[in-house]
Amino acid sequence: MAAATKNWRKQRTTGEIIFDVLIVILMCAICFITIYPIWYVIVNSFNDGADAMRGGIFWWPRVFSLENYKTVFKDSSILTAFGVTVLRTLVGTVLNVFFTAMVAYGLSKTRLIGRNFYLTMGIITMMFNGGLIPTFLLYKNLNLLDNFLVFVIPAMFSFYNAIIFMSFFREIPASLEESAEIDGANDFLIFLRIILPLSKPVLATIALFSGVYHWNDYFSGVIYINKPSLQPIQTYLYRMVAEAGSNQMAAQTADVVKSTTSMSLKLATMVVTTLPIVCVYPFLQKYFVKGMMIGAVKG
Repeated sequence: MAAATKNWRKQRTTGEIIFDVLIVILMCAICFITIYPIWYVIVNSFNDGADAMRGGIFWWPRVFSLENYKTVFKDSSILTAFGVTVLRTLVGTVLNVFFTAMVAYGLSKTRLIGRNFYLTMGIITMMFNGGLIPTFLLYKNLNLLDNFLVFVIPAMFSFYNAIIFMSFFREIPASLEESAEIDGANDFLIFLRIILPLSKPVLATIALFSGVYHWNDYFSGVIYINKPSLQPIQTYLYRMVAEAGSNQMAAQTADVVKSTTSMSLKLATMVVTTLPIVCVYPFLQKYFVKGMMIGAVKG
């Protein structure tokens, strides 16, 4: 085995070696471009706000300080927005996964009456939508404006996720359902007792999709929410950045320390809002990779 490996290495041409080196350099460059902006935000969030105005902080905090994070967690409005985001993510993800899986299970059955019609309508909704103004008026008529349910109800179903579910459900042996039907189980009981327990990979995949969407969505809070007590953390951060940008010149001339503190607070808030979803991803990664391979290989 060792001799074969040695002979294979000798057979490699100079061009192949150069190509491999270039690939490694390119991948390292891509990793650096991807990771360094995140590292830059983290480093500056742990640096003293007044000192950060001098610039030149690239790799490590020059004046280490936790005041930015202390100020963030002392702000009751930030904590309220964070709580809204956590609650929205949990409730919205559970409802989206459950209802999308339930609809997809029904659509995966060829005996469903009107199945082709439902599939056609679902595909149309993936390509076209009613637009922002009709959607706003619809939510207004449904009394969803300034209502927590505006985060949850419109996101309870996704046809794109339903397609992934259907691909997985088709791979489950029909004999399992037939045996349950013989024992007297109905379709809903089969879905709860048999289908869902066997669908952990795709459930984790869709939960990750939905959770990331709910956690990162700021647009819904900007358009449909006026109450400060209902705005999610991403909307709070968006408004903080927008207000700081519009008042940047005045803040710099009026109070240098305040301007710098505002910037450092934005960076600290970005870290706080991003860290939870980043910590969740590694625990779902193995299911995520398996779920994304659904339908990619056919026997």
